[in-house]
Parts: sequence; C-alpha cells; structure tokens
Amino acid sequence: MAAHAAEPDAVVPPMPERTPKALRQAIAADAPHLLPDFDAHWQRAIGDTYDLGPVPAFMARWWCEYAMARDPKLDAHVTELQHRAAEATDLAEAKALLDEVAKIRYSMRKLEPGE
Repeated sequence: MAAHAAEPDAVVPPMPERTPKALRQAIAADAPHLLPDFDAHWQRAIGDTYDLGPVPAFMARWWCEYAMARDPKLDAHVTELQHRAAEATDLAEAKALLDEVAKIRYSMRKLEPGE
C-alpha cells in the first residue's frame, strides 16, 4: 500500500512486473485515482480495437504515470512544476519548467520491476 505524503517514513512501493495486468493491479493498490483513466485508455486503445499493436506505447505511458504516482513527494513535485509552468508569464521560464517535467518522466521509463 502506498504511504500518504504526510507520513514521515513513507515507503515507495516497488515497480510491478512490466505487464498490463501487473501494472493495473499496482495502480489499483497504490494509485487508485489513476484507475479510471487507465481502464478507459486501455478500452479505447486496445480493447475496442482488438489490436495489440499499441500495447508498448500504452505501457510506456502508464509505466511512467504509475512510477510518479506511487511516490507522493515526486508526484507533488511534478504537479508543482506543471502549475508553475502554467502560471509563468515568461516563456523561457515555462519552457525550463516543462523541460524538467519531461526529464523526470523520461527517467521513469528506465525503472525496472522491483525498483
């Protein structure tokens, strides 16, 4: 179970096996607020099309979403960067903030099961 951000000794749950079923189970257990979007995206991109071709792209997206959501501090940091970028009046500042978000998201894709 994911620890709440207010808990001082919060433990970040490990990444699941890299399968849609394992990822869905991890989301349901540790980041249930993501589950409706995960299921809707799966249905739209995979289920309704009867096409497994998009599964790698689907997994890449949701792997990163879960990786961030399972860590309350990281999730809050990314959310804050996004809010600051949205409110920035300087284009260079907004771009720098969004570049930081992109770097964080990119780094999440390298996580392996169990990490």
